[in-house]
Amino acid sequence: MHPAGPPPIWGPTIKPEMQTVIEKLDSLSKGVALYTLTPQQARLAPSATDAAMAVMRDYNIPAPVPQVDTTGQRIPVSGGSIRVRLYRPKNATGTLPAIVYYHGGGWVIANLNTYDPSARALAEQTGAVVVSVAYRQGPEFKFPTAHNDSFAAYRWVRDNATTLNVNAQRIAVAGESAGGNLAAAVCLMARDASVPLPVHQLLVYPIARYDMNTPSYALYADAKPLSKPLMQWFFRYYLNAAADGTSPLISLVNAPNLVGLPPATVINAEIDPLQSEGQEYASKLKAAGVAVTAKVYEGVTHEFFGMATVVPEAKAAQALAATELKKSLQ
Repeated sequence: MHPAGPPPIWGPTIKPEMQTVIEKLDSLSKGVALYTLTPQQARLAPSATDAAMAVMRDYNIPAPVPQVDTTGQRIPVSGGSIRVRLYRPKNATGTLPAIVYYHGGGWVIANLNTYDPSARALAEQTGAVVVSVAYRQGPEFKFPTAHNDSFAAYRWVRDNATTLNVNAQRIAVAGESAGGNLAAAVCLMARDASVPLPVHQLLVYPIARYDMNTPSYALYADAKPLSKPLMQWFFRYYLNAAADGTSPLISLVNAPNLVGLPPATVINAEIDPLQSEGQEYASKLKAAGVAVTAKVYEGVTHEFFGMATVVPEAKAAQALAATELKKSLQ
């Protein structure tokens, strides 16, 4: 792949494939930054997934043949119901392990479709049933709604394991960005509610801090597709007040006790404001005696994980995630 221009000032180390996707995203969005829009407008704006798919078309890269069957349903949560999408490996028989997956989007934007490539890849590469959760979002539903919905979805999968034909003793959680935060928070919530814990937590560039005083925020404040102004915008629309940001469910690194949490795989992108806090949370988990695999992928940005068809580092990150998940799910 040949990017049209030089590497951006905010990402001098960017790999050509990643830069090609970012350039495509710029052209699709006509340079309009999400944080200048209302949440309703931002939900309709082109996503990084749209950009990756457009690059596939530009370079005649065929979409992989689906190896999973998908079904959707609604599940009850406090005050309403939410949608989930189940990805079941084709031709799989018997009781399978499960992964409850939470999509990204700053708890404000994006949906099941935006993160379909990631959920699909995890199901295909682990042989597990992936349950992707459409938790309610801000500003219509503020903190802690997305967190409570996420925990309710985890409990629903456990409680309905027999009907879903999954093994209640073999359930992991996974998520990207805000979803990585939710996956980590579900582990904390389960432990504190004496609910059996997930067997693994896959945290892909998780939001783990409210304050932005980190080395990667300083280096990559203007990065794309995630910047410091966009993170501020997400917090503004999901949190009720700044005080919510101090909750350990938002600032994971401030959780007073991480002992006894499930093994974790923490994946970060180099060119991402969230790089430092993700690795900081990995270090804190490790210090608490949790088994942790942590890796920063160089030359890529936030949102790279689902782009395995066009970004080699995404393919490698998915393989690492699947390997670590399978160790816990078997």
